Amino acid sequence: MSALANILVGGVFHAAVLFLVSAGLQLVFGVQKIVNLACGSFYALGAYFGIACVALAAELGLPGWLMLPVLLLSGVALGVVGPPIERLLRPVYGRDESLQLLLTFALLLMFEDVIRFVWGPNPRSLDSGYLVYGTISFGDFAVPVYNLLVIAAAIIAAATLGAFLQRTNYGRLLRATAENRDMAEALGVDVRRMYATVFTAGVVLGTTGGALIVPTAAASLDMAIEFVIQAFAVVVIGGLGSMRGALAGALIVGLIGAVSIAVYPELEILATYAVVIGVLLLRPSGLFGRRLA
Repeated sequence: MSALANILVGGVFHAAVLFLVSAGLQLVFGVQKIVNLACGSFYALGAYFGIACVALAAELGLPGWLMLPVLLLSGVALGVVGPPIERLLRPVYGRDESLQLLLTFALLLMFEDVIRFVWGPNPRSLDSGYLVYGTISFGDFAVPVYNLLVIAAAIIAAATLGAFLQRTNYGRLLRATAENRDMAEALGVDVRRMYATVFTAGVVLGTTGGALIVPTAAASLDMAIEFVIQAFAVVVIGGLGSMRGALAGALIVGLIGAVSIAVYPELEILATYAVVIGVLLLRPSGLFGRRLA
């Protein structure tokens, strides 16, 4: 039972980070209809910038328990890269998906070079800094408190995002723009400003997810491509453009990965994509995606 509990908590922790990045991907696609391969770059950028901010906080003499707030703030601060990138993507709005994929993949490669130039080619980590929050133990079951805090942060983010989209006027305008951009624009909605806001929110979700993962995993140059593959597995399983799908898909991918690593690590990727293939065969739109006419 202790081993099972450890696997479940580990899977949910990974799912929490996956959800943050995938929610940003879903939000951007749902409103702007852009399939954003650069989401993995935002995740990697958040990881490296988070490490730099924690190191700076340590140099300033801030206590170790402020690591989580520092990481959250570093992820939010990187939202400044959202508006200029969104402006760069405007020429491909409404164009063929292949153009969107090519441009966002080019951005992913460019960000990889930016990270290499700023932080170098070697992996970086925070060692075991997250243990400053302690560990909860029950017999053989032990989980770092930091992992539980990240899970709680993802739950709060999901609830806040859902309430914002469903219960605020701006959220209703977002959903109306997603349904019919031309009609929303005709009724006076500033679609360009809304697109910039949505894309920036997607960037913040991705960078925050990357910042939160670094206390438990090293930041490396290849993490962007690795994570974008997982993020797209999440959206394929859950359904492109669906927030409920992002949550369900992240849980499925996270738990499958945790179980695979515990049982037979070599099966992790294979098990995940076996589920992806099954969903594509049985329900091509995803678990919560809309069926196309």
